[in-house]
Amino acid sequence: MRAVIYARYSTEMQREASIEDQVRVCQCLVQDRGWSVLQVYSDMGISGATHLRPGYQQLLADARSRRFDVVVAESIDRISRDQEHIAAFHKQMTFLGVPVLTVAEGPISELHIGLKGTMSALYLKDLAQKTHRGLEGRVRQGKSAGGISFGYRMERRLRDDGTFTTGERSIDPDEGDVVRRIFREFIEGHSPRAIAQRLNAEGVTGPRGTTWGPSTIYGNWRRGTGILNNELYVGKIAWNRQRFIKDPSTGKRQARLNPSEEWITEDVPELRIVDDQTWLAAKRRQDDTRGVIGAPLGPRPEKARRPQYLFSGLLECGCCGGGYTLVGKTRYGCASARNKGTCQNRRTIDRINLEARVLTGIREHLLASELIAAFVSEYQREWNQLMQAERMEHAKTERDLAQVSRKIDQLIEAITDGLYHPSMKAKMTELEDRKVALEAALAAKPEEPSALRLHPGLSDLYRQKVSTLADALNAPGTRVEATEVLRSLLTTVRLHPEGDGLSIELVGDIAGILGLSTQKQSPGGLPGLGAVTLVAGAGFEPATFRL
Repeated sequence: MRAVIYARYSTEMQREASIEDQVRVCQCLVQDRGWSVLQVYSDMGISGATHLRPGYQQLLADARSRRFDVVVAESIDRISRDQEHIAAFHKQMTFLGVPVLTVAEGPISELHIGLKGTMSALYLKDLAQKTHRGLEGRVRQGKSAGGISFGYRMERRLRDDGTFTTGERSIDPDEGDVVRRIFREFIEGHSPRAIAQRLNAEGVTGPRGTTWGPSTIYGNWRRGTGILNNELYVGKIAWNRQRFIKDPSTGKRQARLNPSEEWITEDVPELRIVDDQTWLAAKRRQDDTRGVIGAPLGPRPEKARRPQYLFSGLLECGCCGGGYTLVGKTRYGCASARNKGTCQNRRTIDRINLEARVLTGIREHLLASELIAAFVSEYQREWNQLMQAERMEHAKTERDLAQVSRKIDQLIEAITDGLYHPSMKAKMTELEDRKVALEAALAAKPEEPSALRLHPGLSDLYRQKVSTLADALNAPGTRVEATEVLRSLLTTVRLHPEGDGLSIELVGDIAGILGLSTQKQSPGGLPGLGAVTLVAGAGFEPATFRL
């Protein structure tokens, strides 16, 4: 038996030796069974509540390729702590015929999946509640509840018992001067974008060692994020403004505002960096620039509107990896170049031109002979399935009719022999009605369905549908559905400076589809088109395609 081992630990506070310990006990189990260890998959510092783990995803991919015979882990919660994910993992391994064995539970069955999965989910919930309670206690003591705001540094002092203090902060003089400068320039009328560009040009390091951006300075006034909204700068700790909920479809966390009565505020005057007058002046200018004071909170994030344009949120700069956003009414440009000044890609592209180029490129490659042949083949396969079902239904109707006819003949023979009973009349009426219904069903389809005869214009139909792709994306009746389908096939639309313009690279499932028109062998390098790698599943390298 070819065995593989999976090991994981959750947080960065745990030791890497935890992986070694898990592997060691799994190797002992494998040796006792007389198996051989083919490979070890591991994920370090990643929670078991998410399935987007490189080692875990590689394990799934190799399982689909039948590279091993059994999966071994220390316990089932090392594989996942999420009920949905552990059930899906067990279902996938069962389908592939790969047993799962753990040191703690032994061979994993549906019973373990149900009970241990529930216990792991309850453990995560209980852990979150206890962590929240502990953090609240630290905040009420005036200490940090995690993380460190720009302008401060951690203070670790030695206690009498030999341990160090935790959660205590002090003002960083250099960063404190930058905070006061930001408030001063904002009050003087400078925009957050202009302030960020000057700080980047002067080489001033931003929070967590990153560059400065407008959102870093302006933030979200409702959520208290951003330099201009951090109440710690006026000596107040504001905590529990928001909570985070994980989107089950993407695995990404989304912020949700908590009710104001759940917010916790504590005074820490020793951490004040700006005075009240400066703070209030910045708040007044924020109100003026927003144009409304005390504006309602607006729609909830989970009910946000659909993307406004076809590729909204999918565009990426090929130089810096930053987003390509609207920098004018109709043109896209690199957000990092415009807002931070950290990217040299100053090329812009008209939105209509971008959409037309992508759709034209997709349409041209979809009209390749290989893809037309694939369409015809898929059409024929679907037709044959439908015809097989029709033939089976036709044969069943004939069998039922023959059976009903035999029963009628048997009743007639019984009556002829003098074995009449009043109940036979009702039975005869029922059978006659059934016979009429079956004969009507056969008359509606008198001939057995024939084999597929391809319409001579089938290829032309495919070409016509592909040629009207842009029309479907703009027609009122099909626009929403067609746009969602196209966006679901794309992960990223990457824009690279090339010559006097921009080249476009598509990343996602659609790249693998388009690759069929330029290659007949396994995925590999495509001359002039970039690399194509077919998607193997969630968390893997997406396919790319160059237009």
